[in-house]
Amino acid sequence: MRAKSQTVKLAFKHAFAAILLVLCLAAPVAAGPFEDADAAYGSKGNYAVAVGLWFPQGVGEAQRLFLAEAQHRLGALYYFGRGVSKNYADALRWWSLAASQGIDRAQFALGALYENGQGVQQNYAEAAKWYRLAADQGLDRAQFAIGALYYVGHGVPQNYAEAAKWYRLAADQGLDHAQFNLGDLYYLGQGVTQNYTEALRWWSLAADQGLDLAQFNLGLLHYLGQGVPKDAVPAQMWFYLAAAGGNEGARKIRDNLEKQMTSAQIAEAQKLAHEWKPTKQVPTAPKM
Repeated sequence: MRAKSQTVKLAFKHAFAAILLVLCLAAPVAAGPFEDADAAYGSKGNYAVAVGLWFPQGVGEAQRLFLAEAQHRLGALYYFGRGVSKNYADALRWWSLAASQGIDRAQFALGALYENGQGVQQNYAEAAKWYRLAADQGLDRAQFAIGALYYVGHGVPQNYAEAAKWYRLAADQGLDHAQFNLGDLYYLGQGVTQNYTEALRWWSLAADQGLDLAQFNLGLLHYLGQGVPKDAVPAQMWFYLAAAGGNEGARKIRDNLEKQMTSAQIAEAQKLAHEWKPTKQVPTAPKM
């Protein structure tokens, strides 16, 4: 399973930066001063309460935060080409303005532009700098991203222990990709003591959210009996789910494993897969 897990990790590593940036910008905007003031302004029209409650430092601070948030959102419009022509250089310009004023999502997005060389020359050290600023504010995607840089040694010295630390911070907030990578580290013994039970725990958390890579790895653990009793039924359940999510490796193993199972075992695995429902996790640790 070691070789299989490594193959899965490498396939994910090649795509993760773009995936994380899209996830960060496509997801609903996290609660913050801008959104809180929106709600207070629109609910009862109590403008004085809105400013006093969410911006205790006064109107000047409110204006600064509103402007910085608007700059971040404008950067996202240029990045995706929504309402304007797609232009990474303009996205870089607006995100730089918002990031310099402490908007964590803009800092993360700016780091991704530097990492991917979009609108600017690729620079891993700059990517690490902006990721870390956002990660220090507790942004889970940035914690994951700086962990990934430590894992491969881009812009920072390669350090599996540091990668595990940052992955854990993001995983504790429920980020499925961080949970998956932390499970990989426990399985391989990179930066942490090798522990199949811990790998099982973190992959289970990611799999429960519907991440096909984690579902695939869970199937392998059950099939091989690593960290859990060997059992073809739960193994096949996870292979069914991962294959349904588009995982080609799971589809191949699913088809081969069915040839080794009884009709009763297949029926049970199908029943379990049909009854499975994804779960949304509540963060288990506060933001930094």
